[in-house]
Amino acid sequence: MRRRDFITQVGGTAAAFWPVLARAQQPGRVYRLGSLNQSLRTEPWHTAFYEALRKEGFVEGQNLSVDQNGYGLRVDQIHEHAVELARAQVDVIICAGDPTIQIAREATKSIPIVGNALDMVGSGVVRSLAKPGGNVTGVNFLGTELDGKRLEILMQALPAARHMAVLADVKMISPQRLEMLQDLARAHGIELSTHRVAKSQEIKDAIESAKGVGAEALNVLASPLLNANRRVILPLVATLRLPAVYEWGEVADEGGLFAYGTRLKQIYRDMMARLVVKVLRGAKPEDLPIEQPTQFELVINLRTAKALGLTIPESLFARADEVIE
Repeated sequence: MRRRDFITQVGGTAAAFWPVLARAQQPGRVYRLGSLNQSLRTEPWHTAFYEALRKEGFVEGQNLSVDQNGYGLRVDQIHEHAVELARAQVDVIICAGDPTIQIAREATKSIPIVGNALDMVGSGVVRSLAKPGGNVTGVNFLGTELDGKRLEILMQALPAARHMAVLADVKMISPQRLEMLQDLARAHGIELSTHRVAKSQEIKDAIESAKGVGAEALNVLASPLLNANRRVILPLVATLRLPAVYEWGEVADEGGLFAYGTRLKQIYRDMMARLVVKVLRGAKPEDLPIEQPTQFELVINLRTAKALGLTIPESLFARADEVIE
C-alpha cells in the first residue's frame, strides 16, 4: 500500500485502512495493531512476536489487523506515521527506541503504546519502571551498563589496542553515556573516538572515518537505526578488517564478531507480546510495570574471528554463552 493511499484511507474517504476490518468485525471484534519500526516486518523477532500473539488467540487476518506500513520506516517517516496511527485510533502502537516512543507519545496521549528502549525513565517516556503512568509501557534494555560491558569485551579481545571507536545514533546517545565510555577507555589507556550518525546514509562514512583515524575496534552502540542497517555495517567492517561488538545475539549469527546482550527474538516473543496481549485484553499501560531482561549472552562468531586473523583469548571463550564455528 502506498503512503498516499494510507493517508486517504485514514481520513475515511476511501476503503477502510485496515484491510480485514469490515469482514472480521461480523463475528466479533478486530483488534488493530499499529507499528513504528525501522526494522522490516520479515525480521525473525517480529515473526516470533506474531506467533506469540497467535498462541494467545490474536490471529492476523481473523481478529487481528496489522499495520503493514509501520515497518521499515526511515527516521524522517516516523513522525508522520505516528500521526496517521493516532488519527486511525488503533488499539495499540508498538515501537522501538526511546525517540520513537517519544514521537508516538506526542502523537497520542490516549492510545496505549508498548515499546522497547534503552532508558525509559532517563529519557522521560515513563515516570518510573514500577509505575509508568500515562499511556506507555514496555521493555527497558539497560543500555548504558551494557554499552560499557561491550567495550570491555573489545578491550579483552584486543589487549594491545590503543584506539577504539564507538558508532552512535545521535538520537540515542546521551552525553552521560559517552562520558562513561570515555572514562572506561581512559582507565585502560585507550583513546576512544565517537562517530555519530543521524540517518542510514551517514553510516558508511562514519565507519570509514573511524578506520581512518586509526580505530582498531568498533563498539556499535544500541540503536534501532544501527540494528536496521546491520546488513550495511557487517560487510563494511569485514572489508575494513575492523573487529566490532554489537547489541543483539542475532547480529553475531549473521556474521558479527561479538554480541553481548539479550536476543531480540526473546524480547519480542516473551515480553513485548505478553504486554500487548494484556493491553488488548483491557489492561492500562500505566498499571503495567516496565519489564527488563535479566539474562545476557556473550556470543562469539569464531568464523568472523578467523577471517580477521584474530585469536580470541581463552578468558573470553570461558565467558561465552555461545560460540559460532
